[in-house]
Amino acid sequence: MTAHPPVPWPRLKRSLVAILRGLAPHEAEAVVGALIEEGFEAIEIPLNSPEPFRSIEAAARLAPATVWIGAGTVLDIAAVDRLAQAGGRLMVSPNVDPEVIGRAAGHGMVTMPGVLTPTEALLAVKAGASGLKFFPANLLGPAIIQAITVILPPGTVVGAVGGVGEADFAAYGAAGIRTFGLGSSLYRPGADAAEVRRKAKAVIAAYDAAFPPVTQPLTSPA
Repeated sequence: MTAHPPVPWPRLKRSLVAILRGLAPHEAEAVVGALIEEGFEAIEIPLNSPEPFRSIEAAARLAPATVWIGAGTVLDIAAVDRLAQAGGRLMVSPNVDPEVIGRAAGHGMVTMPGVLTPTEALLAVKAGASGLKFFPANLLGPAIIQAITVILPPGTVVGAVGGVGEADFAAYGAAGIRTFGLGSSLYRPGADAAEVRRKAKAVIAAYDAAFPPVTQPLTSPA
């Protein structure tokens, strides 16, 4: 397999990833549009959602170049190729598969594999991941994630995902963590765009209060 250089984590105004698990294609434009309007610049639609590639195509058509649309729960290179065809630029996976990460990098995608241990985190970095998704963050907690970041290369982007909401930003921020993936606290299947917009406003306000202002991605503590 040909090695591809890693795609760096994008310079987001707020390092937040919206996770729209269960989103249906007919909801995609309204929900994604509301998130973009409220300030989200990274949005993933997990592949265990109904007809996910249709939703990703709709979202990618809608999104400006500054917004990264992609998929979560990506498990194999065939899914990576389909994601590229749908216009996705963000690949999130629950595991560390160097082949999947490399294929996504070859398509120019930002990649964020899921990790739990120092071994997995270092393997993901070696494979060229753009950032790391520490999951489930609510079981690890800020202190454990912070302890693992100490052994990571400087500049590694670290995200907390799983059971994390806006009420947790300050605690994670105190541990040096400023990147978050938000799922059920932001969107649940069947939620309409108005509800998502209301929740997005609260998330953005809480993030800005915790990290005023943030224009750089998270780097691991020195």
